[in-house]
Amino acid sequence: MTEKRNISQIQRRLIPSYIFLVIVSLISVFPFYWMISAATNQTVDIARGKITFGTHAIENFNNLVSSQNLWGSLANSFIYALVQTIIALFICSLAGYGFELYHDKYKDLVFSILLLAMMVPGVATMIPLFKMISDVGLLNSVWGFILPSISTPFLIMMFRQNSRNFPIDIMEAARMDGVSEIGIFFRMYLPVMKATYAAAGVITFMNAWNAYLWPKVVMTDKAAQTMPMLIANMSNGYSVDYGLLMMGVLFCSVPTMVVFFVLQKQFAEGITGAVK
Repeated sequence: MTEKRNISQIQRRLIPSYIFLVIVSLISVFPFYWMISAATNQTVDIARGKITFGTHAIENFNNLVSSQNLWGSLANSFIYALVQTIIALFICSLAGYGFELYHDKYKDLVFSILLLAMMVPGVATMIPLFKMISDVGLLNSVWGFILPSISTPFLIMMFRQNSRNFPIDIMEAARMDGVSEIGIFFRMYLPVMKATYAAAGVITFMNAWNAYLWPKVVMTDKAAQTMPMLIANMSNGYSVDYGLLMMGVLFCSVPTMVVFFVLQKQFAEGITGAVK
């Protein structure tokens, strides 16, 4: 009885915490709810502050498809984000793997210099990057979009830190069995570090999908625009159709939410450095 009474007292003490968490959760979820509900309403209803669902979802969708290059922008964003994610994961994981598991007296100095690049604002390098991309004729191309971001100090640091949990004994045993260094990386390192790859993939995909400033600089052709650029173009002008705009925002938000929810378990494991 005493034990049950103690458990009951503990549960009563936790009630304010649960109430607080519920309130915070509702506040966090409300912007997503408002985005979805606004996509089903007209501009007049949204301006009046209506937060319930309306009956104009199909109309807003048809107007969006007829007035904007929705499918082309979605395809561009998917291609750019997917290609950038795949290449960035390969390059950054290979760099992090080398920095941590291969010993060299200069590697810490090189890594320190690499980390200094994180302190340089991206805007400061945008003009020289644009000049380089323009000179080699990569404007309005997937390579012009991804080249400045396929190797980032943050991802390299992330892979290096998580590589410290990689069992060295596996490498030594593989070398004794005659496995090449490339074979060790692809056949042993990749499967063991899959949680880190998932976390880095989510981060890279979201950054690539939501990128706006750099694509705005290098994608001068309307046929090459991405979803964030399409949304920005829709919000320009003297009169904005907010129902149409929110329908576009909904289409822009869904892919990143799907990617995160599908990989959220692996994302949490990768961020905490879990190795399997």
